[in-house]
Amino acid sequence: MSYFYLSDLDLTLLHTDLSLSDYTVDVWNRAVEQGIKLSIATARSYTGVKKLLKRLDIREPMILLDGVMIADIEGNIIHLNTLDKKIADSIIKIGKECIGSLPLIVGLEDDNKESFVYPKHLNQFQKELLEKFHNDRRVVGGDIYEARDKNLKLVYMEDEQRSKLLADSLKSEFGNSIEIKRSKDPYIDCYFVTVLHPKGDKADALKILEDIEGVLAKDTTVFGDSHNDLGLFKYAGRKIAVANAIDEIKKEADIILPYTNDEDAIAKFLESEIDDE
Repeated sequence: MSYFYLSDLDLTLLHTDLSLSDYTVDVWNRAVEQGIKLSIATARSYTGVKKLLKRLDIREPMILLDGVMIADIEGNIIHLNTLDKKIADSIIKIGKECIGSLPLIVGLEDDNKESFVYPKHLNQFQKELLEKFHNDRRVVGGDIYEARDKNLKLVYMEDEQRSKLLADSLKSEFGNSIEIKRSKDPYIDCYFVTVLHPKGDKADALKILEDIEGVLAKDTTVFGDSHNDLGLFKYAGRKIAVANAIDEIKKEADIILPYTNDEDAIAKFLESEIDDE
């Protein structure tokens, strides 16, 4: 058995409808009660995670926003890597010149509250996403669109061709001074191009979290399904893919589970580990 388990959320621990089964909640909470260290590594923000995982007993720090932030379940920030305003403004300028679009800006305000800043003119994918944030106080837009002093990430939503053109252009312009992630969105028919601090990968955060937890990489097990889990899979001691994972993740995995996220793959594996103890 590993000393530390870390799971992705979307299409890994969560069902496709973003729910958690009673079975998964029961297995997770029993494991924590037995002293097993469990946590999550996700592209989602603290606020989103807190809402989705309110039934889980989470006692260890969490990796959030693809690795930009490590925070505890109370929202206290333990580690943070943000894009400053100058480089964020440069990214936004190049993106507009390249494809004529502006990103959603996920920022951190002076009170450490998240903000989602959207441009005045939205494309169809941005409109669809923002419909899900109706009446969310974190959402800011209109004429006050601008990069923040602390930018957690810049998120473009485009079709496959435009997203590739943008990602290639940003990589050519900024090189290793930023982290770029391009992936198919599981819920909206578009591609995300997410721009982060160069140390904003889940793998970078995992190294820090292992020091916090006092465990070695070889004693860490990670679960995942998609592109933003590749860093975890190249660094952790044991890599486990759900059955619905993309091929790139399966190639890096030590174990490919016979179950999908909708079949409670992670809970079934954890229960087998608990029963073996």
